[in-house]
Amino acid sequence: MTTSTPLALYGPDFAADPAGHYERLRVHGPVAPVELAPGVRAQLVIDYQAALDLLRDTYTFSKDPRGWQTTVPQDSPILPMLAYRPTALFSDGDVHARYRAAITDSLGLIEPHVLQRQVSTAAQRLIRDFAATGHADLMTQYARQLPLHVFNSWFGVPEEDSERLVNGIAGMMNSAGNAAAAYADLVAVVTRLVADRRARPRRDLISWFIAHPAGLENDEVIRQITLTMSAGHEPSTNLIGNALLHMLTDPRYAGSLYGGAMTAHEAINEVLWQDPPIANFSAHYPRYDTVFHGRQLRAGELVLVSYAAANLQSRPPVGHDLPRSGDNAHLAWAAGPHGCPARQPALLIAITAIEQLTSHLTDMELTCHPSELLWRPGPFHRALTHLPVRFSPLTGL
Repeated sequence: MTTSTPLALYGPDFAADPAGHYERLRVHGPVAPVELAPGVRAQLVIDYQAALDLLRDTYTFSKDPRGWQTTVPQDSPILPMLAYRPTALFSDGDVHARYRAAITDSLGLIEPHVLQRQVSTAAQRLIRDFAATGHADLMTQYARQLPLHVFNSWFGVPEEDSERLVNGIAGMMNSAGNAAAAYADLVAVVTRLVADRRARPRRDLISWFIAHPAGLENDEVIRQITLTMSAGHEPSTNLIGNALLHMLTDPRYAGSLYGGAMTAHEAINEVLWQDPPIANFSAHYPRYDTVFHGRQLRAGELVLVSYAAANLQSRPPVGHDLPRSGDNAHLAWAAGPHGCPARQPALLIAITAIEQLTSHLTDMELTCHPSELLWRPGPFHRALTHLPVRFSPLTGL
């Protein structure tokens, strides 16, 4: 592989072995050429220190993709994740601060004890649906459904729109041919919800976004809510799924399902280091031609951060204690001014979901070899398609 040959981060080969792909990229140094979709190239930061430097450098790099996206075919499946919208994700400076304040202030109104109760209630309801059967697909029947139940409480999503919400978020993450249609359907659901709350406000996130002192215009409200939904549901789903797989396959957690010493909190923290649910993102664009950690970058060129590759390079050696999630150094939440504003709710959802499941179904085991599990293709996420398990049937829940 020459210095100009990009490595594809899409398709089943990458989904099956992302760590092997990251290792092959290291021949290029801290920044490597990749292809995100057919004909769509980018530079991927795979070095830990370089990633931090990029995430914190608002002088050299912008988050606004509008110049870059004119160079990409408008039907590219990558655009639903990367094309400009008036949101905190694609803004800089005062505009970013205004949008982010609306998000963080609204999320801050969700009380942790209320959230934990909502997650516990939803988890128990889902577990009851399959506990007596002795088997389940923990992705489709649990990890994908639980955040949705919580979101329905936060956003007041009608039950008939729940499946559209999940499909819209997952479709844009997959970056497949239907990504644009999936995102458009997600926006349509949110648009109708916003119109309803303007007429009939409630005590929910949509109403709080509308009423926020930032004075967001209607499209700004829709886009901030769409961002919050997509940035919350898919990563939470994959964090739960990846952590459950970790606990089911790592011998150190064998006792955890029986009340052992290794906890859900520790499993989640290890997954955030080793297999983060969002593996590659944080799109940036140089404001001018520059050299960054030895790589020549053109103004407006797409530069992404690989949280997964940077973490693999910098994580403590196996057998060493990892830092606790609250004070860790991994990059799964990104860093700098665009670091994830919802890390505490996300952790609470994932920890509670896993604790509820493992406290009821204490003898779960995979029904296939881990190598037989399939991962959803796409350059951005690390997402299982299924997680089949068996356990002793449990009645009377």
